[in-house]
Parts: sequence; structure tokens; C-alpha cells
Amino acid sequence: MKTIKVTNNHYQELIEVWEASVRATHDFLPEKNINELKPLIFDQYFAAVELYCVKNEGDIIGFIGVADSNIEMLFIRPDFIGKGVGKQLILHAINELGASKVDVNEQNPKAIGFYKKMGFEKVGRSELDGQGNPFPLIHMMRQSSSAQLV
Repeated sequence: MKTIKVTNNHYQELIEVWEASVRATHDFLPEKNINELKPLIFDQYFAAVELYCVKNEGDIIGFIGVADSNIEMLFIRPDFIGKGVGKQLILHAINELGASKVDVNEQNPKAIGFYKKMGFEKVGRSELDGQGNPFPLIHMMRQSSSAQLV
């Protein structure tokens, strides 16, 4: 599976991956918030980051978005979670895009554990998410002096 650059022609498929992933991993997020986020992500957030995806048999199975060395989004189709897609995308973001930071929902402990495994450490916490909602974020950073993961 190869990591490829995303174009806006992929946005519809990306939003489908996003929604499936969020529903599988963000059980703390009410339906109202998912419905509010979806158009924002499609209309604004995708265009604000460098997007890369992994395809399997022509279908996007995961994607990552990076801006200013921050991983802004990483979403994997639920049936591909735990199969190396996230790791492949993270390694691409670290090694090719210089990613070293990520904010993770505190209520998503599996994601926090994944980022720890990928060399990120907790450096802070915010009570509110980026939209001002009461979903605390854990700020994580990967030390640039660490050896590159392969």
C-alpha cells in the first residue's frame, strides 16, 4: 500500500472515511457535533492541510492531514484500524512532512496510546477542543532529537 497525495477530487471519499472512523472511535462525540463538524471538515479543514492517503484496491482506507508540523487529522476506515495504515501515514508525516505535534481527544485513550507508541509524549492539556466544546485535548510532541522511525 502506497502513500499518495490527496487532491480535492478525493474529498468526498475522505469525508466518508472520516465519518466512519469518527463513529467507530469517538463514542464520546454526540451526533449533533458530528453533523456540525462534517461540513466544516469538507469545506474548510481539508483545504487547510497537506493531505495524504493510503489506498487498498483503489479505495481510500486512511488519510492524514498536516499543517505547520502539526498532525491535524488522522482517520482510518474501521475495518483497517490496527493493520498498519495509521503507522504508515504517521511515518510519512514525520519523515516527509516534518510532523512533530498532535492534539488528541482525551476521551480517545486508544489514539493516545497509538501516538505514544509512535514516539509522541504528552506536553500539555486543554479543557476545550478547537471548536470550544468541552472535549479536552491532550497536546503531544515528538522530540526531534529522536531517531527516525522506519
